[in-house]
Amino acid sequence: MPQKGKTMIELKAKLWRGVGLAALAAGSLAACSPAAQKAEPEAVAPVANGVGESAVGETGGEAGATAVYGNLDPAARTQLRLQHLKGFMLIAKKELDAGHAPEAGALVGQGALEVYTPAAADFGGLDIAPVNTASAALMDGKPNAGALLQTALTTVGAKQGAADAELVRRMLKITGGLYAGVNIEGGVDPIEYQHSQGAALSTLDAFSRAEASLRAKNPARTAEAKAELARLVALWPAVQAPEAPAPAAQVNAQISRVELALSGL
Repeated sequence: MPQKGKTMIELKAKLWRGVGLAALAAGSLAACSPAAQKAEPEAVAPVANGVGESAVGETGGEAGATAVYGNLDPAARTQLRLQHLKGFMLIAKKELDAGHAPEAGALVGQGALEVYTPAAADFGGLDIAPVNTASAALMDGKPNAGALLQTALTTVGAKQGAADAELVRRMLKITGGLYAGVNIEGGVDPIEYQHSQGAALSTLDAFSRAEASLRAKNPARTAEAKAELARLVALWPAVQAPEAPAPAAQVNAQISRVELALSGL
């Protein structure tokens, strides 16, 4: 049975800090699933179409988000990978702003491991070094860690093309896929809570980047989608998991409202 959110997140941060950046770069940790909290770190195994799952064999969480990548052309896959990875840094920034640098570092590292490592060829030549550097600096509590996190975000952003409604829709699907692993039998998975929150923040980021072009098509629908997306993000009331997160059905229903508002855009 998972422990309370803060305890598990602190445990994850200690695990990542103990293994260090060399192991992160080698992809030797399997993060995300509750089983990974107890098991020895295992390698990430690539599978077909550039989609990877941790060797501990997740049945939800990250694995629940991978189907979105199926049948995408290379350019669309690259943009979705970058946006997905960005979400880990956006939730890390919230942790850092809350004064939790080691937890922020763990989140950045989890993004590098779980999103980038299994599909590095899909990232359009992204230099992952600034992401790994930011993760290590945050976990070590370096005074320049915040600036390094911003550099990592800028590095990812420089590889991104123009956002559109389709990218927003795909990120909504990833958000829903990740949230499916939050409310588990016997408790809450605080890691999936944060990963899904990062995906929701990244969905909002994609919408913000696309907003001007969407407004040019249909101002009313764009305004409606923005309002519904704000309501979706509000379903994560805190950076760390509360004892009773929103039910998955509520999150999925709100995702459907955003998708409906995006119709025709």
